[in-house]
Amino acid sequence: MRRFALTNLRDFGMGKKGSEEKILEVLEKHEGKAFDTAQPVLYAVSNIISAIVYGSRFEYTDPLFTGMVDRVNESVHLTGSASIQVYNMFPWLGPWINDLTRLKKNIADMKMKVTELVRGLKETLNPHMCRGFVDSFLVPKQTLEESDNMDSFYHDDNLVFNVGNLFGAGTDTTGTTLHWGLLLMAKYPHIQDQVQEEISRVIGSRQTLVEDRKNLPYTDAVIHETQRLANIAPMSIPHTTSRDVTFQGYFIKKGSHTSPLLQGTSVIPLLTSVLQDDSEWESPHTLTPSHFLDEQGRFVKRDAFMAFSAGRRVCLGEGLARMELFLFFTSLLQHFRFSPPPGVTEDDLDLTPSVEFTHNPSPHQLCAVSRV
Repeated sequence: MRRFALTNLRDFGMGKKGSEEKILEVLEKHEGKAFDTAQPVLYAVSNIISAIVYGSRFEYTDPLFTGMVDRVNESVHLTGSASIQVYNMFPWLGPWINDLTRLKKNIADMKMKVTELVRGLKETLNPHMCRGFVDSFLVPKQTLEESDNMDSFYHDDNLVFNVGNLFGAGTDTTGTTLHWGLLLMAKYPHIQDQVQEEISRVIGSRQTLVEDRKNLPYTDAVIHETQRLANIAPMSIPHTTSRDVTFQGYFIKKGSHTSPLLQGTSVIPLLTSVLQDDSEWESPHTLTPSHFLDEQGRFVKRDAFMAFSAGRRVCLGEGLARMELFLFFTSLLQHFRFSPPPGVTEDDLDLTPSVEFTHNPSPHQLCAVSRV
């Protein structure tokens, strides 16, 4: 299923165009007045993964779409709550934990909504013209069922949960990183100045293209540094080993293919330990674009940049996320100047993350003033 998902993410790329233009319209409607940037950013990013998964994007006002995005947002918050962490350690407390009840309801609602959307796509399926991930999944599923092969990975549960995982992960992580990026630009206007100078010099007023990245080393460095400093998944996600392993004197029992986290040892890769390692980074706790630039101002890769984790189970959406972050961030900075609300100074902007499954910025508002 991982290989299948990777293939489809590559094949369908960025999906339908329109999300970048749409977020610009939404920000323009605020006419430079202070607003919370979290929701429009999440909706724009979510529409990218929607186009890849379902083959079409949603209107921002579509209650089905907004409900799905808001449900993902709430589930991320619930998963990182103290009560769910206690439940993970003492599962017998489950019946008395309200957050767990809410989380289970969100998962049930997700399954129901995905099933409805899949049913609609199945009715209009054309095996010779796949619109997105769901179509690509349904074609081999139907072929296998017609040949009475019911013992495969192409079944309804895998479809629903793969779609749910792609939608959830594709919405929260990239959206949260962009949310941090805009906050950091407002916090450090001198860095925003340099990004916008480079964008104006290289791109001007035309639309940003993926190929522009190689000519925007400073902008690329700021995006990477935002990912490093924001550290949105400090503990990555739990893993298990495929076989029994003894590591530095500790025995790690292998996981089960059917239920890896229930029958094995959970391994939690602490990405913070490398992303903010003072032996790897000159200024690990401040936004320092020079971490990713050489003396000539050219972009340089760093082995210690592990924002997407590492190894065979590295984030499968890394390629898509890198593309989205570059196109959205560059387009937003091309069109808008981000600053604190009236009466709020750069020093007042708080970079303390809120406690959730992923590191989100604390609630705040920004002004987005048009540059054109």
